[in-house]
Amino acid sequence: MNIRFGNTVFRPHPHGSAVTIGNFDGVHLGHRHILERLRHEADERSLAAVAIVFEPQPQEFFSRQRGAEKPFRLSPLREKLRLLRDTGCLDAVWVLRFNAGLAAVSAADFIQHLLIEQLHTRHLLIGDDFRFGAGRQGDFSLLNRCPHFTTERTPSVMVQDVRASSTLVRQALSEGRLGYAASLLGHPYSLSGRVKHGAKLGRTIGCPTANLHLPAPLPLCGVFVISAHGAFGTRYGVASFGQNPTVSSLPTQKLEAHLFDFAGQLYGQRLRIDFLHKLRDEAKFPDLPELQAQIAADITRARDWLAQHQR
Repeated sequence: MNIRFGNTVFRPHPHGSAVTIGNFDGVHLGHRHILERLRHEADERSLAAVAIVFEPQPQEFFSRQRGAEKPFRLSPLREKLRLLRDTGCLDAVWVLRFNAGLAAVSAADFIQHLLIEQLHTRHLLIGDDFRFGAGRQGDFSLLNRCPHFTTERTPSVMVQDVRASSTLVRQALSEGRLGYAASLLGHPYSLSGRVKHGAKLGRTIGCPTANLHLPAPLPLCGVFVISAHGAFGTRYGVASFGQNPTVSSLPTQKLEAHLFDFAGQLYGQRLRIDFLHKLRDEAKFPDLPELQAQIAADITRARDWLAQHQR
């Protein structure tokens, strides 16, 4: 999958492109339905299958302009690109920098300069709630009148009688309903990052952890059963994601993962963490011995959960 960044000339295929546009935050089942449909149309028409995504996501940009709190996102850009690649549906992803200049582009100019001139769009596939251009004036009706390409609107994908959406996934994760989030995503919720040096407190209490650098904020908090994927293969364990209030007064989120039966060196390696089950909420303990006792109890519960669900 080819990845392009910025507003550079981008013509991924001499015959033109089948294009979809969106945030694709989390790459949930609704997104996958769009991408699979896009792949089918691209193959039928001998076109490249291309997704346009924005970074930062428009909602993040506008919240910053208003001075509002940055909204949770499901997938940092690197993780989003991995998930898009893993669908096997795309030939290319164009990551457009969303800034004041792009926000001011009219819907008509977006169609002319990006879809027609840059991508040579021949078929466009969009979600049923897609809006674009300055003031969100562009919609399906406007696109459908364009003679240069055909426009198709995909219906919502329903999971357990509700519409699969990134908002619903965020809500499920914030409530600790990881199984329901996975049913909306079509896979366990995951994050990836590089292991960095931390305070190394875990090893002093018999529970060494890998500390992952992640952008914040993310819609999780608590202690979880996890699977970790890296150069070592796959290992199971427990992870704390939050502010670690017992030993830190900083408001930043931290992901600290303890891998069962592993004693190797992980600094500098990139890990992917799949969140399988929430054990408990984050808590502040009066001292390290009580924290150590709770960690031991968490590990026992995690091993019991894995033993039951790996049968």
